[in-house]
Amino acid sequence: MASVADTKLYDILGVSPSASENELKKAYRKLAKEYHPDKNPEAGDKFKEISFAYEVLTNPEKKELYDRYGEQGLREGGGGGPGMEDIFSHIFGGGLFGFMGGQSRGRNGGKRRGDDMIHPLKVSLEDLYNGKTTKLQLSKNVLCSACNGQGGKAGAVQKCVACRGRGMRIMIRQLAPGMVQQMQSVCTDCSGEGEVINEKDRCKKCEGQKVCKDTKLLEVHVDKGMKHGQKITFSGEADQAPGVEPGDIVLVLQEKEHEDFRREGSDLHMVHRIGLVEALCGFQMTVTHLDGRQLLIKYPPGKVIEPGCIRVVKGEGMPQYRNPFEKGDLYIKFDVQFPENNWISPDKLNDLECLLPARADDPIIAADAEEVDLTEFERSQGFGSGARREAYNDSSDEEGGHHGPGVQCAHQ
Repeated sequence: MASVADTKLYDILGVSPSASENELKKAYRKLAKEYHPDKNPEAGDKFKEISFAYEVLTNPEKKELYDRYGEQGLREGGGGGPGMEDIFSHIFGGGLFGFMGGQSRGRNGGKRRGDDMIHPLKVSLEDLYNGKTTKLQLSKNVLCSACNGQGGKAGAVQKCVACRGRGMRIMIRQLAPGMVQQMQSVCTDCSGEGEVINEKDRCKKCEGQKVCKDTKLLEVHVDKGMKHGQKITFSGEADQAPGVEPGDIVLVLQEKEHEDFRREGSDLHMVHRIGLVEALCGFQMTVTHLDGRQLLIKYPPGKVIEPGCIRVVKGEGMPQYRNPFEKGDLYIKFDVQFPENNWISPDKLNDLECLLPARADDPIIAADAEEVDLTEFERSQGFGSGARREAYNDSSDEEGGHHGPGVQCAHQ
């Protein structure tokens, strides 16, 4: 016999823990015929216990949890649905906290816990840099104050006859001799609640729903240095329901795109355009930071800024979360704008050439060299078919890096 933590589910099916899947199926079919409610009205919950045991033992993940940890493994592993509490109680003598369809055992170990309410919260990059306190209004369910979450006056709640208070109905359909299919659906008479309230006895305020809609005003603190996707949690502030511990309200930060800055971790990146004269002769510029400060940046004459080069301003990036006095860096990529055609008269070109570094030596031109025209390239027209075939057949540019005009450099 295999070593398992608990054998109760195996005992229900009358098999050993080492039983194969075929042996489990045979045992289930035999017991299902014997204890089916249509054939044996006195069986009570026996059929449901058999079905529950079969479901667990034929599911590899649940079976492993049960074999290793027994009842506790099923409680914490989850995987069932509403209406299984009574069966779990029959078998193990406790509540089925792990099988409540999106709910789990409460923080106090007693009540099951309700679902969390997750809401996106849009914030600007300025909010994440400076920090922000805002108020957020949300709608949620609260226990009806008129009936204290009972749904009606005392004694008005009745056990649903159709599903016997389970909230679920089980239907059995015979597929072939000796083979049946079990289907479980929410009881339509009680909407899965397992209980009903006569219309005349229902609470007038909540109309028997036990809960009412209420508006909750939350004060949200967005701390400096928080990031896109980070969560702010308000414990126990989600929807209320009878016998259920409320879940949490979870706000997920959604960073809006900024016009000038782009964030990467604790660093900021921006692109700044300069003309050719600034790139060659130096410049000074101002940058309006996310907190409104004006940063004056000077670049000395004689030091050339190449197109696409990056310079860094230390300590002017984003503040670190919970350590706002430590900041990342600000990276500035320079986009050099060259002048348009015919910007200078031909008689001054010679003067300009004298100021610039000397040309490279003229190439040696063969006597039979053929002169061709160099024309403008329109990106909107795309490349020619020959170029497309070459790009398709030869991926060396992608693997070995980019070549040609626009090569970038980085100086930090």
